Amino acid sequence: MTEQPDAHGHAADEDRATARAREHTAAVEKALGALDLDTKAGLLSGQDMWTLPAVPAIGLRSLVVSDGPIGVRGRQWSAEDPSVALPGPTALAATWDPELARRAGHLLAQEARRKGVHVLLAPTVNLHRSPLGGRHFECYSEDPLLTGAIGAGYVRGVQQGGVGTTVKHFVGNDAETDRLTVDNRIAPRPLRELYLAPFEHIVENAHPWGIMTAYNQVNGSTMTEHRYLVREVLRGEWGFDGWNVSDWTAARHTVRALRGGLDTAMPGPRTVFGAPLAAAVRAGEVAESEVDEAVRRVLLLAARTGCLEGVPAAVAPEDVPEGIDGRAVAREVARRAFVLLRNEPVGGGRAAGERSGDERPAGEGRALPVDAATVRQVAVIGAAARDARVLGGGSATVFPEQIVSPLEGLRAALPDDVEVTFAVGADPRTRTPHARAGFTLRARYLTEGGQLLAETPQFDGRVLVMGRYPEGVTQHTLHAVELTGTFTPQITGRHVLAVSGTGDLRLTIDGDVRFDDRCTPDGSDPFEAFLHPAERRVEAGLTAGEQVDVTLRFVPAALGLGADMDALSFALGHAEPQLDPDAEMVEAVRAAAAADVAIVVVATTEEVESEGFDRSDLRLPGRQDELVTRVAAANPHTVVIVNSGSPVELPWREQVPAVLLSWFPGQEAGAALADVLLGAHEPGGRLPTTWPARLEDAPVTRVTPDDGTLPYSEGLFIGYRAWQRSGTDPAYAFGHGLGYTDWEYESLDTTPDSVRVRLRNTGRRAGRETVQIYLVPTAPAGDETPERPARWLAGFAVVEAAPGESAEAEIPLPDRAFEIWDETAGGRRRVKGDYTVEASHSIDDCRLTAQVSVR
Repeated sequence: MTEQPDAHGHAADEDRATARAREHTAAVEKALGALDLDTKAGLLSGQDMWTLPAVPAIGLRSLVVSDGPIGVRGRQWSAEDPSVALPGPTALAATWDPELARRAGHLLAQEARRKGVHVLLAPTVNLHRSPLGGRHFECYSEDPLLTGAIGAGYVRGVQQGGVGTTVKHFVGNDAETDRLTVDNRIAPRPLRELYLAPFEHIVENAHPWGIMTAYNQVNGSTMTEHRYLVREVLRGEWGFDGWNVSDWTAARHTVRALRGGLDTAMPGPRTVFGAPLAAAVRAGEVAESEVDEAVRRVLLLAARTGCLEGVPAAVAPEDVPEGIDGRAVAREVARRAFVLLRNEPVGGGRAAGERSGDERPAGEGRALPVDAATVRQVAVIGAAARDARVLGGGSATVFPEQIVSPLEGLRAALPDDVEVTFAVGADPRTRTPHARAGFTLRARYLTEGGQLLAETPQFDGRVLVMGRYPEGVTQHTLHAVELTGTFTPQITGRHVLAVSGTGDLRLTIDGDVRFDDRCTPDGSDPFEAFLHPAERRVEAGLTAGEQVDVTLRFVPAALGLGADMDALSFALGHAEPQLDPDAEMVEAVRAAAAADVAIVVVATTEEVESEGFDRSDLRLPGRQDELVTRVAAANPHTVVIVNSGSPVELPWREQVPAVLLSWFPGQEAGAALADVLLGAHEPGGRLPTTWPARLEDAPVTRVTPDDGTLPYSEGLFIGYRAWQRSGTDPAYAFGHGLGYTDWEYESLDTTPDSVRVRLRNTGRRAGRETVQIYLVPTAPAGDETPERPARWLAGFAVVEAAPGESAEAEIPLPDRAFEIWDETAGGRRRVKGDYTVEASHSIDDCRLTAQVSVR
């Protein structure tokens, strides 16, 4: 595939696209004309959890959709068919590189084709309105421009691979509390300038084939019925011609949903469309022509994805990117996303990497990178160093074939003569990890009479089904599932075994029943009960090397997800014998004191950061803050890795010389971490969201509705816009991130249309810099001065240069950067006047300025 065609190539591409669009239109009209009312209404309702109906008579195959922000799970929510797991969406945004997002999209399209998936339910482009938002990790940024640019890169990449995207959740789904019903009250100007802006950017620049409308209401109207925002804004003003699908179970009313612009209600087969819609037409409540509008868009999606016979897909097979190494892409995105928050010299002596007698060049003589030639012992500390949290959970969950933990990655990368020790120090998890090491497990699906319906191998002790049971299993025949196999312990002592699930659970170890009881959900959200079922624990005395038989039998109870939904969720957890918490802490400090370098990995857990609930605070769970403080006191060369998807408080950050943010780093976490810590690659990330020092400093913290309503009373002022208005300094500003070299910004040339920045790499190693352009209004013309932020992101670019070399970035200044939404006029208005253009390393690190006048 030609990556950068010339003008002639662009024209040829446009001609082909125009011709293909005409073919699609003709094929859609022909197919539509052959359908009766019942078939048309049925096409607007999901066939099951992840598919749309087929109509063989018109050559329409069943469309398959799948969750896909970081990987393509496919139709089965299980480890039977592993998926590549990329770093989390916020990590992708931390690269500030739409081209890298496009390449990641190529990989995801390749994965989708391998799994028979036609449409990905991604990307998520809601904003980081508050650091407490529970799905913060699945969104890109607090800034609409950065969100839109990364999202557009993702959409282009996936669709260049012949697979559709579904940009979600349209719109205002920025928190999880009461997400099914909350009415978010958003004034027109922030709605346009902030929350709608990423969707608009993606529609205009990447032409997505799908949009997903959210559960929530906006200004009194449920989004699946929001005629103004869907029909008038999305379709009318922006020209979106694609498919509009509901979030799962979000569609509530047949006539209002259809007239609001919804095309498909998911999941099926029983929804507000289908038979109820056909009945509404016959009753005269809606016209059949209104149904035809929605059916046309479903058929167009089928044509674009190659599911409608007689018409070529939107992307020809020869143009589809192939042969992409998933592990290599996952590793590259991870290290490009890591944000080096702090990197100071090691106190009290020569830092690793500093050569005696040499003058220290820029970027050297600091805690990172670690020079493996100067160390003999490295202490790796923290539960997440051994059991990395590589993804955020919820609907973004995938099951990678393998996960490289930080401990494994460092052991593989360090020379054989470097001793790597490990200590847990402080385990923050309140739930028991899923059984994995030492276990060989399979899942057996049984009838009430004990007949075996199917048997599947297990990646670990978690059994998840949502949307499709294994071949041979149906809702009506399934009675119980047995997770069974063997376990060979590595340590003698009292092992913890945990069971979780909604239903009857019986755990047997070598024929001895250790647990037999019914478990019920702790909360009222059915998806929360499905994803995080209640857990019960037992202990078992086991001997190292002595294999035991283990069976967990589960008889599921109804979760309230829908009578037609193939779904079950239960798990067997396991934790090895451990010292008491105080002793674990002492052991970690002892290991740190004996080492040349101590690397501490701190993390959030599924209990405090996941889909389905908002966070209540920003503290690291458990005793991890104490662990860092005590390790830092024992070893001046302490490097802390922060393994979280969204901001956490770092009260010890000035007590350690280096802090590296890894986000949720995907399956190659440890390999990428070793690349960066040991200096093979530079950490490339810049913060896509402001990092508070304390929750009480954050300007926007309200995520809980009052009587069903959540007012966005902060208006335009979220993220850095709000921080600059409050006058309070965060721990780390928007756009912040360090590298292993230094940059001198040499010149800034500007016009009202673009800026050109020239900069030089003044260090001794190659590097990458993210040039950020901010606009500051200085002297608006006229009597009316609209309220605006102190500054806002207007553009950015990533440049690379070898030591001593210069690089140049030319960055457009779009008209939109100088516009506001005029609530009185109901449209955009260009604000004339004088502006300062800032070329910056981060929002609070301006390197050059220039003036531009807009008339």
